Amino acid sequence: MSAMKIFVALLLTVLTGFTGLVYEVSWQKYLSTLLGSHSEATAAVLAIFLGGLSLGYAVFGKATRTLQARARGRGRPARLLVFYAALEGAIGLYALVFPRLFGGVQRLSLQLPEFGPATDFLIDVLLAVVLIGPPSILMGGTIPILTLVLSRSLATATRVHAWVYGFNTIGAFAGALIGGFFLIPLMGLDRVSYTMGAINLLAAAIFLVLDRSGLRPPEDSPHVESADSSSVVSGYSGLMLVAALSGFAMMTIQTILNRVGALAFGPSMFTFAMVVAVFVLSIAVGSLAVSFLKNIPSRMIVASQWALVICLVLLYGLVENAPYYAHVIRSVFQPTPAAFYSFQFASLLWLLMVLLVPVGLSGALLPLLFHHLRQTVGELGTTAGRLYSWNTAGSLLGALFGGYLLLFFFDLHVVFRVALAALVLCAAILTVQLLKISPLAVAALVMVPALIGLWSLPEWDPERLDSGLFRKREATALTYAGADAFFENRKRRIVFHRDGPSTTATVRDGRKDEDRPDFSLSTNGKPDGNLIGDYPTMALAALFPALLAEENRRSFVIGYGTGATAGELAALDSMQEVHVAEISQAVLDAAPYFEAGNQAPLASPKLSLHRSDAYRSLLRAQGQYDIIVSEPSNPWVSGVEMLFSRGFLEAAKNKLSPGGVYAQWFHLYETDDEAVALVLRTYLSVFDHVSLWFTMQSDLVIMGIQDPERALDVGAIRKRFEQPDFSAAFGRVSIQNLAAVFAHEIVPLGVLNALEMDGPIQTLRHPRLSHLAAQAFFRGGRGELPELVRPESVRVGLQNSLLRKLFMTGEFPPVVLGIAASENCRFDRGAACATFMAKWKHDNSAPESFAALLPRLQKNPSVSSQLRMESIEGLAGFFGGERFRSPGARPLAFAQAQTNRYLRHFNLVMPFDRAVLEDIWRACDSPPCQPAMAKLESVVGALDIYSPRSRPVKARRKKPGVGHNQKWP
Repeated sequence: MSAMKIFVALLLTVLTGFTGLVYEVSWQKYLSTLLGSHSEATAAVLAIFLGGLSLGYAVFGKATRTLQARARGRGRPARLLVFYAALEGAIGLYALVFPRLFGGVQRLSLQLPEFGPATDFLIDVLLAVVLIGPPSILMGGTIPILTLVLSRSLATATRVHAWVYGFNTIGAFAGALIGGFFLIPLMGLDRVSYTMGAINLLAAAIFLVLDRSGLRPPEDSPHVESADSSSVVSGYSGLMLVAALSGFAMMTIQTILNRVGALAFGPSMFTFAMVVAVFVLSIAVGSLAVSFLKNIPSRMIVASQWALVICLVLLYGLVENAPYYAHVIRSVFQPTPAAFYSFQFASLLWLLMVLLVPVGLSGALLPLLFHHLRQTVGELGTTAGRLYSWNTAGSLLGALFGGYLLLFFFDLHVVFRVALAALVLCAAILTVQLLKISPLAVAALVMVPALIGLWSLPEWDPERLDSGLFRKREATALTYAGADAFFENRKRRIVFHRDGPSTTATVRDGRKDEDRPDFSLSTNGKPDGNLIGDYPTMALAALFPALLAEENRRSFVIGYGTGATAGELAALDSMQEVHVAEISQAVLDAAPYFEAGNQAPLASPKLSLHRSDAYRSLLRAQGQYDIIVSEPSNPWVSGVEMLFSRGFLEAAKNKLSPGGVYAQWFHLYETDDEAVALVLRTYLSVFDHVSLWFTMQSDLVIMGIQDPERALDVGAIRKRFEQPDFSAAFGRVSIQNLAAVFAHEIVPLGVLNALEMDGPIQTLRHPRLSHLAAQAFFRGGRGELPELVRPESVRVGLQNSLLRKLFMTGEFPPVVLGIAASENCRFDRGAACATFMAKWKHDNSAPESFAALLPRLQKNPSVSSQLRMESIEGLAGFFGGERFRSPGARPLAFAQAQTNRYLRHFNLVMPFDRAVLEDIWRACDSPPCQPAMAKLESVVGALDIYSPRSRPVKARRKKPGVGHNQKWP
């Protein structure tokens, strides 16, 4: 057998390992729409995948022996590569039909009668087994078959086995990174499935060529036996138990470190992909290292396992400071697009440096055990199959128990110690069996003291682990002073900390006195709300849609959080039912801490809590809802992007009553224009009538409205606002009148629908948002809404603005301008505040009141620079006048600066005079003015709608996603 043929076969194992991990990642995203994206679904998908592999290892290990026995009876070599090529071909063909098969199973799931949440979920799990069970089993043929085919003798078996395992795992490493980082966001799930299927078919074809070229096990292979001799090997079952315990322990530790990685780097898809990739690569390195060993004495196997325990104990002591180390790495990189992947690579190297030795030692275990067993058992295919079957079965238990069930009862550090205890037991068994030492001696002198030492390890400090340092992008004075010095001054009183199966939830008490509770909630290290600073957003997300909906009887809230949204809805007199879907058990455990400041929804008989994935819960919900409020976490958080997909929004729309309103929180901070445009395009692809309101500076509520006539009926809205329950609710966020409510409307109903926003959208089959949002989060910038200066936007905005409808005279009374300015200023929206004050200045009405209000607004340091009198007077000129209509020529820089001010302060409620913008550019006299003006017109439309120019410039189509931060060079 030539070395080249073996090398080609090993390269193919890299490809099959690559496709296997890509399949796993894509299947998890597929099945999240069938099972939901909660922890049970994740555990179920991983369990099915690992269970299939385990069964495949066992089945195909036995199959190799059967095929060889038949071939020997016929006096010819076993053509195992033909058999293996058939397996790869079957995987490839299955991948080609998987998207259609999944669609049919999903429809079947929704058409089946409902039997209750637990039974329905079990049925969906069984459907998932039907979907991904068969290919998972087929993937289990790689190691047992290729180990047998490529091994020429017992002397080379260990090396070949380590090669097959190592190369296959290197491919899995590449699949974890490339699949999660690039393939899925670029190609979508369906095309990824087709592409991976083609790769498997290509691998099958090349394996057939290798078989025809003579790559097959020889007839007289000394390791082929006709009987199972495992029964006569002393300690065989004990070594299988070691393989299973090792799989359990390392899968549990991988799950814990995935969670720790989320707390350190942020819970994004990139973090998950990096941790999995580092684990897989380290296992590959450990396996390949075995292939270079010439002599493998039994004591080396035992020593490697005790070394693994020691390394992981040392790692245990470092884990609580992981957020600090991640912060140090992050502080080195600038928040620029070019630095994003450099930061990810540096983080990958840091994780590899920390985990390579311990995880590499675990990766060496199976090849080492195989080396020991092949000397005593023989039957290489069967031995390899059984070994990996037991190890994968242990990994399955690690995914279900260590990565899921145990976290219902214990925090992360306790489960980590359970995994360490399993590894201590592994090392003890190996010590007894391979070194022939008395079990009592090992237990008394080594195992029991080791277990006592494990349980005496200190708990991880939740203040350090849950510090949320991944949001801090720049170095501080203590960044490089060490973890102890850094955390010394960052302590806040933690009143609750819980590591659930999917979420770490922490409640802190930030109150200044005993009379005003200000508990805050963070999930996976990210602050998600508090009872004072964030209360307006959480309350208004409920009150805005309740004001515009035709009825307020049934509501559905996605995400419990601090309970403020559910509490405000339950406090409405007409509300009869408030259903809440919350994915995290830890968040529900923390809920009682917020009862003192969120209208006590837990005590309300109207409230029904469902610990469930929002998508599945909404699809299974009975009847329709007048109000649906979605308050997901940021879209860069892993698993959240589904709530921004067209499929989810369509499901929500179908659950709305004819006069219902769907309201979704979104943010403009730590994002960019592209992500904002993607969200809005997706929303507009579902809802025919959309409006945007602000709750705080960068927090928005996007509302999809079923009945636009009711949502524009100011009389009906006024009547509802004046009800005591509504007045009290708005009073809790210091809104005393309807003008202040309408001042929160940024984009009136129908304006966004009138825009031409071409481009991709977020779908369940092609998730893009988390990829975009994670990069935008790294930069920490601010996204902007699309430009709304085009004439058609202004026309719809003037027609549907609720603040304008409140006063049908066409002119705003000074008191209304003051209310609108004050409402924007108190939420740090300086640009809008200055625009309202500029309109008041332009109208020159009630100057005494203007002069009295302006100093009060200027006391807010966040907006004071935008409220200088000279700035307001400059903005006042945009409402019309002679300021820019001078006969003198102006330079390009002047036109650019004034245009940027015009766009930054533009407000649909009281838009600037478009003729002023035309005058600015008419006065621009330098040669670069024409191309600069053409670029501007591609976004805002033609400037000469009032008076045609002698040299008209053709307006280009609006570019999607361009926002107010666009500059005009």
